[in-house]
Amino acid sequence: MVRHYAPLDGERGILEIAGPDRREFLQGLITNDVTKLAPGRAIYAALLTPQGRYLHDFFLAEQGEIFLLDGEAARLADLLRRLIIYRLRSKVTLTNASERWRVFAAFGNGALAGLGLAGEGAAQEIAGGVGYVDPRLAALGARLILPSEAGTKPLEERGFAAATPDDYDRMRLGLGVPEGGRDLLPEKSLLLESGFDELNGIDWDKGCYIGQELTARTKYRALVKKRLLPVEVSGALPAAGSAVTLGDEEAGEMRSGRDGIALALLRLDAVEKASIQSPLRAGETRLLPRKPDWAKF
Repeated sequence: MVRHYAPLDGERGILEIAGPDRREFLQGLITNDVTKLAPGRAIYAALLTPQGRYLHDFFLAEQGEIFLLDGEAARLADLLRRLIIYRLRSKVTLTNASERWRVFAAFGNGALAGLGLAGEGAAQEIAGGVGYVDPRLAALGARLILPSEAGTKPLEERGFAAATPDDYDRMRLGLGVPEGGRDLLPEKSLLLESGFDELNGIDWDKGCYIGQELTARTKYRALVKKRLLPVEVSGALPAAGSAVTLGDEEAGEMRSGRDGIALALLRLDAVEKASIQSPLRAGETRLLPRKPDWAKF
């Protein structure tokens, strides 16, 4: 069995959310049901604009009396600022604790078994921190939030070999799973175009949250006309933001990619029309879109 771990320190940061009102505070803000968060379960969620547009996505795990929020390091200060605005009189403390914690991805054959985990979002205490199956998709493996002083020893003791963030990113792209601000545009992207429903980032039965009305309307009126899809790249990798065309028609836009695989936001009607004779292109580069196994559209 080949089990790998990749440190995500440069890409991810940690907010500690504490206080007696922490659960109720988040419940009224984010897309997933915070009542499901428990020592044995982590969740994936997003914070939206009032117009239902993406702002931030993140993971939440419970550690004692604290919620650990795993978010994008480069945009963590913005997320903290926005949460503080909504705190008002809630008995909640919000702390950037990125120096106290390290984030790892654990993936490959036998990765979940090596951590004693099974089932999307299943969580447990590991080495004074938390390990959990990626709530989006079990095929992504597990994520771990470990005390900085623990280093990589807890993973190496369990038979995991070192890998790089690029190795993990390559696997993610192959599975067609978006990664935060690299694939979703703040204040522009719609969650349902990016697979958040299938990736367990939205709870349709919880109460109101910011942007809930427009998100629900998009789902129930079947207004999704584009999807973020993995594409096989034949040629030079197009830069993120490059236009995708079908003949003379605009068909979408490129997002992140590497090593011949990328994500692109594509019009579904253009995907249906594309063929070997008339392929999707980004400049001179040919693109072959495919539907991920987990997608339900």
